[in-house]
Amino acid sequence: MLQTSDNKIHVANNMMDMDQDPRKRLCFADGRRKVDYVLVYHYRKRSSVRGSPSQHRLSIISNGSYPLGVEEKDQEGRKDEPAEVVVDVGPPDPADGEKIMIREEFEGNLKDAGLEIEHDKENKAHGHAFIRLHAPWQVLSREAEFLKIKVPTKKSYELREEKGLAATMNEVWRKLNQPFQPKVPHQEQEHSRTKFLSHCFSRDKLHLYNIKSKDTFFDNATRSRIVYEILRRTACTRTCQTMGITTLIANGVYDSAFPLHDGDFHPSGQAEGKNDRQLLHDEWARYGAFYKYQPVDLIRKYFGEKIGLYFAWLGVYTQLLIPASVVGIIVFFYGWATVETNIPSQEMCDEDQNFTMCPLCDRACDYWHLSTACGTARASHLFDNPATVFFAIFMSLWAAMFLEHWKRRQISLNYSWDLTGMEEEEEHPRPKYETILLQKRQRKKKNTKNKNEPERGVDESGELGKDKWRQRLLSAMAAGNPTGHEKLTWRDRLPGYLINISSILFMFGVTCSAVFSVIIYRITISALMAMSSDPEVKSNVRVTVTATAVIINLVVILILDEIYGMVAAWLTELEIPKTETNFEERLILKAFLLKFMNAYAPIFYVAFFKGRKLKKLCRTLKDKERAPKEIVEQPGRRQQWHLDYDLEPFDGLTPEYMEMIIQFGFVSLFVASFPLAPLFALLNNVIEIRLDAKKFVTELRRPDAIRAKDIGIWYNILSGLGKFSVIINAFVISFTSDFIPRLVYQYMYSETGTMHGFINHTLSYFNVSNFKPGTVPSISSLGKDITFCRYKDYREPPWSTEPYQFSKQYWSVLAARLGFVILFQNLVITMSMLVAWVIPDVPKNISEKLKKEKTLLVDVFLNEEKEKLQLIQSLFSRDLTQEQQEELKVSDQTSLPLQQTQPGQLPPTSSPAPRTRPRAASFSQFTRQMSMSPRSDITQHTAV
Repeated sequence: MLQTSDNKIHVANNMMDMDQDPRKRLCFADGRRKVDYVLVYHYRKRSSVRGSPSQHRLSIISNGSYPLGVEEKDQEGRKDEPAEVVVDVGPPDPADGEKIMIREEFEGNLKDAGLEIEHDKENKAHGHAFIRLHAPWQVLSREAEFLKIKVPTKKSYELREEKGLAATMNEVWRKLNQPFQPKVPHQEQEHSRTKFLSHCFSRDKLHLYNIKSKDTFFDNATRSRIVYEILRRTACTRTCQTMGITTLIANGVYDSAFPLHDGDFHPSGQAEGKNDRQLLHDEWARYGAFYKYQPVDLIRKYFGEKIGLYFAWLGVYTQLLIPASVVGIIVFFYGWATVETNIPSQEMCDEDQNFTMCPLCDRACDYWHLSTACGTARASHLFDNPATVFFAIFMSLWAAMFLEHWKRRQISLNYSWDLTGMEEEEEHPRPKYETILLQKRQRKKKNTKNKNEPERGVDESGELGKDKWRQRLLSAMAAGNPTGHEKLTWRDRLPGYLINISSILFMFGVTCSAVFSVIIYRITISALMAMSSDPEVKSNVRVTVTATAVIINLVVILILDEIYGMVAAWLTELEIPKTETNFEERLILKAFLLKFMNAYAPIFYVAFFKGRKLKKLCRTLKDKERAPKEIVEQPGRRQQWHLDYDLEPFDGLTPEYMEMIIQFGFVSLFVASFPLAPLFALLNNVIEIRLDAKKFVTELRRPDAIRAKDIGIWYNILSGLGKFSVIINAFVISFTSDFIPRLVYQYMYSETGTMHGFINHTLSYFNVSNFKPGTVPSISSLGKDITFCRYKDYREPPWSTEPYQFSKQYWSVLAARLGFVILFQNLVITMSMLVAWVIPDVPKNISEKLKKEKTLLVDVFLNEEKEKLQLIQSLFSRDLTQEQQEELKVSDQTSLPLQQTQPGQLPPTSSPAPRTRPRAASFSQFTRQMSMSPRSDITQHTAV
């Protein structure tokens, strides 16, 4: 900021005035035109000298928008102030010079596209320069029509008001939900009974739209999206064969490109005076708002449909975890309430039963009593009880209901966000794809040139010379073909596919090796601690081994998780996807497969959180330590584009989705073993939503507003996990719990039809004399009179004809387990399909509104065309009446001479000119004709 007399002069890229209107901080130097997008590049100059600005002229390239008088005042106000003026003596190396030429061509093409540009003054030896872009109304309207952006029209209709019991219930529910609604002014319009029709923007139908101000008709997110589309398709054909800002950033021509946030996120006054970023921070990104619903419509308005759908999906998932958590708690408390009456647990804890168990290891381990495992048996009953089977069936149906509910919610959002009928947008190829395609084209051209090279020097006057020129012509024509006719084939991608398959199989082997290593660790440490002479060490073997194994497994999971993320990105690059959508889908699939194995193979519930909360907590503490330092440097005196450039760039939603999908897998796959998993997931998500919200609002640059109708490939992954969870839960219940053996014993082998004697039924006998030499316990505290010990299995006793072979009970239990798997799987899948069939994908009220709006839009356009036709007909009839009157006047003037002539003689004047046939005029011609003066009309008709 410079001061001359009492005036404040604003110069581009200078520090802003503390009293400046916050809205003008998002504008050009003139304070009127919005900054819709920002490009950043790094520049470097060779030398600089000290001097007066009056001796050196610094200019601002602002597309002719920056007033010259400001610059003159700038120089007058700084006569006595020495300053550093940079003398640009050329770029330091050819690469920088090439980048400058590319930037000049690119920015020239942007100006040709209609964008207005404002540059920074490069008044330092080196640093970052910011280029501000503004899209005027002509560009916005043209691109909005090209992109088929739907906007509200003036036509509206009243929604059907519910009556009776449904209206009363909805009103009661709305009042109960009122304390949980965010205080967002935009959401107050949702409760209005008036609905405005939406239609794709068209410059020919501006009269249909309620355009109060052309500057505010399109919101900031839409404006930045339009500018990004222009940046994405603008090409540089003179300096380099590239297209789009993404390729230029990848090649280092620009550092970054991003839209601006709507000012600061700190609150400043009442809710009516807050910008959207402040509203999101106060009503969404605070931990104090954890009990409120998310302002999904405001999130979509500010960040775009793709991010809005993610948070809407996360909200639906979190809400549906509430009934799952309640049922899981009921199942857990049922097990806790019935643990005292559980007969198998009583038999295990009964010391009078005196089941002497065989040693757990060779020599070092001693015989032990089954009653010592009483605590473990009572604890396992909390999670392994008859209610667990019901809970597994419930969670399988819950997964199906969750997917169906999300489909309905997604269609409702598509309707309210005007995404119905949205067409897929054509994507530009990725920079890596273009580079490899260009290399392929150059190799092909070089091979063609080498093939024709031996023909040089041969007799050019003969037929061979003619062939040479024909081949040169054909090669030149081939070189001039558009790039769209060439593409990479499967042969170009074959090496990448082979590396992908082998690498993924290798990573699966690494994960299985890590799990196997942890198992070996547990066995080894248990044996070493059991051989210790310290009784305290022996008594804490299980706790120590379990705790250390869990910690080791957690560390391995975190390390492999990071490695697999980088490997998935590298493998996806080898496949050379053409577009960003293809790249993202393939990356998601690979990352999910690798992280699926990494997270689920160990089956440790500590991996549920996967350490992400620890990383987020560290990042939050780091930001708190860094924030005061930034404020001390320049407290509130930097422009918005400087503040946004200091934020972290947005890297996509893949990490956020991946975290929630892994969590959904734990909730649905292993819920039969841990009924409290939905509860922990619910508590995690309540914090997760606010963490992600704070990150998007305060820590990341504003992402580009991307349109999307659904969550993409993630829905297919969720559907696959839901079906896979049915099989997993069936096997978990059948083979890892005692549910099936208890049923088999109670209905086939129990004499009383109860569970009495179940523990004795599941334990087999072993004759201690059959121990191999060197495996008998060296020191036994239970005495030397032990003849038989027991172990858990279904095998024949030593005194049978086939000792230690599988007994009939084993085969009965195995058949029952396999039968239960088949029955459970078919029953649950059939019920899930029934649920999906009963619940319609499109809500009935949405389908009715869509039909009604389509009919109303057709009526609007028909009425408009009818009015046009009536106007044209009225104009045509008026013109015809005027022509008849003029002809009548002419006939009256010629009637008198005709009467005075002799019969058979011609009149002295020639016959009037033949009447021209009138033609129908278009509506545009009608509007032009209305603007003509009456005198010109009369003159025209008189001439006829």
